[in-house]
Amino acid sequence: MAKLTTTILLATALVTTAACSKKRPEVLPPAPGEAPQGPIDGSGGAGSGAVTPGSSEDFKRSVTSDTVNFGLDMYDIDATARGILDSQVVWLQRYPNVRVTLEGHADERGTREYNLALGDRRANAAKNYLVARGISPSRVTTISYGKERPLALGSDEESWAQNRRAVTVVLN
Repeated sequence: MAKLTTTILLATALVTTAACSKKRPEVLPPAPGEAPQGPIDGSGGAGSGAVTPGSSEDFKRSVTSDTVNFGLDMYDIDATARGILDSQVVWLQRYPNVRVTLEGHADERGTREYNLALGDRRANAAKNYLVARGISPSRVTTISYGKERPLALGSDEESWAQNRRAVTVVLN
């Protein structure tokens, strides 16, 4: 009798648990590393190319460039860099709630410590320019990657020139 009661209780528990189980969603989220399918702005216009105002994509489309390049062992803002940063100022003034990070980079020559310090000076030079043009310093953070994240792989002047840079990244 006790065995029969235990069996009935166990069967009832299993049926109840099975009835409460969740159903698999019709559309699964993308796996890690996969690009989401569909519109960026949620408008439903698949393939329309619409970009959300104030987004990273909008920034890259609206400014002259997100990258300022520097000379060897330099971190000064030249005329070309001023033009790029001025276009970023205009965009940042249009979206006053957007925050950015300025990434400082260096080429592969020199020690790790030297290149981290040089990348920091480059990122801060760009930040100081943006702040001098009216962007709140609380909206701009800096980080130096030194030579750890090269844009161009190679040990020639062309590659080194591409890697001596400060990159503005919009935080979404």
